[in-house]
Amino acid sequence: MKHIPNIISLSRIVLLIALFFTFHNAFLFVTLYLICGLSDVLDGYIARKTKTESELGARLDSIADFTLFTVITVSIILWMGNKILVFLPFIIIIALIRCVNLAIGALKFHSLVMLHTLGNKLTGLLLFISPLFILYQRTEPLWPVCIIAVLSAVEESVILITTAELNINRRSIFKS
Repeated sequence: MKHIPNIISLSRIVLLIALFFTFHNAFLFVTLYLICGLSDVLDGYIARKTKTESELGARLDSIADFTLFTVITVSIILWMGNKILVFLPFIIIIALIRCVNLAIGALKFHSLVMLHTLGNKLTGLLLFISPLFILYQRTEPLWPVCIIAVLSAVEESVILITTAELNINRRSIFKS
């Protein structure tokens, strides 16, 4: 039972990679996408309920979240083509800040770090629902996603720079 959350996280990573190749088939894409979303909720829930939370599980979840961000970003660019170009500066800024955060974590804590802040969770939720709008060629919902993603990335930077001890489950800059 203690390995089930990690198995779910690993399966989500595999499904997300497969998801990238389904963007031409809306039904298959949405089906796999929703399964990935459900698995994201389930792995953490099961780990907490069975008290089998682990550093490996948290890292697998972070890798799966990063894979989700990458697959969705590339899929949206492929779907929307030129309509998405207005968001490209945000995508680049977010990616650069996230890379800087990984470098800070590696230098300061000798580990690749992605924090589970409330801002990052909100960004993940908004990013998760945005392809459902994109299927209908609507770009307006991407504005709040981009703004919140930048803010959560900057918040993560502040936390990584100002904290002396690593806590990947820190909620925000205001709460430990």
